[in-house]
Parts: sequence; C-alpha cells; structure tokens
Amino acid sequence: MSLVSTGFRIRRARTSDVTRIRELVEPLVQRRILLGKEQVVFYESVQEFRVAETDDGELIGCGALHVMWSDLAEVRTLAVSDEWLGKGIGRALLGRLEEDARELGLSRLFCLTFEVGFFERNGFVDMGDETVDPAVYAELVRSHDEGVAEFLDLARVKPNTLGNTRMLKQL
Repeated sequence: MSLVSTGFRIRRARTSDVTRIRELVEPLVQRRILLGKEQVVFYESVQEFRVAETDDGELIGCGALHVMWSDLAEVRTLAVSDEWLGKGIGRALLGRLEEDARELGLSRLFCLTFEVGFFERNGFVDMGDETVDPAVYAELVRSHDEGVAEFLDLARVKPNTLGNTRMLKQL
C-alpha cells in the first residue's frame, strides 16, 4: 500500500533506492544533522525504510523505522530533498512510519533530533530524563545499536548527540 498525495507517494524502499537515499542523507551528514552511515548499513536496513517518490519516479525523501523493544521504535534517517522542503513530504513519511509502527503493535516512537519544532508539531515531546523499567533497561543496554544507546542516554554516545533533543511520542 502506498500513500498518495499531491505530486508524490510514499512506498517501501527497494535495494535500488539505496544510492539515492544516501544522496538525500549526505547534505544532512555534512551539516552534522544526521550521522553518516556506510553503504552496507543502508542495504542491511533497507526493509526499515520508506521513500517519497514523485509521480515521475524521482526519490525526494526517506525515513526509517527501527524497532528497539516490544513497544518502542526509533524514527531514523528522516530526510527530504531541499527542493521539496515545506511541501508535506516529511509529515507524510512520518505518518507512514507511524502507521507501520501501529501495524507492528508498537505504542511509542523515539527520535533524536535537531528538528524539535517539526517533531513537536507531529506529537512528539522532549523526553527529558525519562527512563525505562530497570528490567527493560538491563536488556536494552546489551544492544550494540547506537539508537538504543541514544534512547538510554548512555555516556558513550554523548559526543554524537550534543545539541540533539531526545523526543518521544505515544501512539
């Protein structure tokens, strides 16, 4: 199923989209808004991605949903082409990721972002010092995933998270 809107649609990413996803993300990596990833990481996680595509097939945005726990996922790598900013692409991508989260039975979404206003307008709140149940924390802390470390606010990820806000949305 794809979400159709004026001039674009949202669909599941394919391996053939990885090169363009990297191109969309790279300006944000250069501006230190997103962390860079190796190409292999995009291929490994391509099933987590949704892309926004124009009616003529141009990829203009992307975003990923990464499951972290039974009720929790992270919105990752949300990026929109500069030419398409302000046209509802990011909101449509986020909406599709939320729909995916609900289908998976998740009830909370996490993001680490500089784009606080965008996420606030879409129902996210600063999670401050919120913690998880100690038993869940003990399991999550075993993960090698950087997003989990960011969610837990672990010291080892502090240099990469400076200036970002940890935000959460209840679905």
